[in-house]
Amino acid sequence: MGRKKRHEEHTNHEAWAIPYGDLITLLLAFFVVMYAVSSVNQGKYRVLSDSLNAAFRGNPKSLEPIQVGEKQRGSGADIRISIVKQAMTNGQPREMLQDIPLAKSPPAAETHTVSDEDAKALAASPEPLEQMQQMVEQALAPMIMQDLVTVRRTAHAVEVEIRTDILFSSGSATLAPTANDAIRQLAGVLRGHTNPVRVEGHTDNVPISTTNFPSNWELSSARAASVVHLMASAGVDPSLLAVLGFAEFRPLQPNSTPEGRNANRRVLIVILGADTAKGPAAPAG
Repeated sequence: MGRKKRHEEHTNHEAWAIPYGDLITLLLAFFVVMYAVSSVNQGKYRVLSDSLNAAFRGNPKSLEPIQVGEKQRGSGADIRISIVKQAMTNGQPREMLQDIPLAKSPPAAETHTVSDEDAKALAASPEPLEQMQQMVEQALAPMIMQDLVTVRRTAHAVEVEIRTDILFSSGSATLAPTANDAIRQLAGVLRGHTNPVRVEGHTDNVPISTTNFPSNWELSSARAASVVHLMASAGVDPSLLAVLGFAEFRPLQPNSTPEGRNANRRVLIVILGADTAKGPAAPAG
């Protein structure tokens, strides 16, 4: 009887795929576990840790868990937080958990002392305009009665208008001897006070053209400056004095008559009040 032929078994060349697949699966599981471990919710981990510490070791190390993300109401985290707080209050008076207010020391009584410099400044404060007007009128009473000097009161100043007839000769800025007494008497009133003083020079519209005074601008300014120099030499603080020249452009009366031109030739001494003592002097209207 003839022998049967044995079929040759074919070699499986894909046997490596099974262990390879198992290896890939294990690697995937490993990395999933590693990722899960690396992304621990710190808030929940802290709550759990505090709960265990409160149950087995006493008070937790932290009073409140660190909130990570938005808090969910009604979740297990809320329950665990309440457990931690309840464990803290057991066996301890609640007053120990309350905030202790810091004792505030009463504010020290404020004491204000006036220095010598401040006292001098208060003593040399600007004179009120009412008193200043009375003192000027008393000092210049004879000239006021002769209509040589006019004293007016405005909202912010006392104006002393002196006609140039007693101050200067025609076309001149040199003070006449008769003017010294009037200016010095006025300076005696202003001396010792801190009221700013503005001296304004005014002329008529008769043109002038000389070597010293090419126009009425120079003449009016020079006349005001002459008055300021005399007041400063009589004791008035020079830092309080100012000179303005308006020429013929601020007349009191029309220049068409001799009387009007005579009225327009004048020197105006403006004594400012306390409310304008620290500000710039505005020209009088």
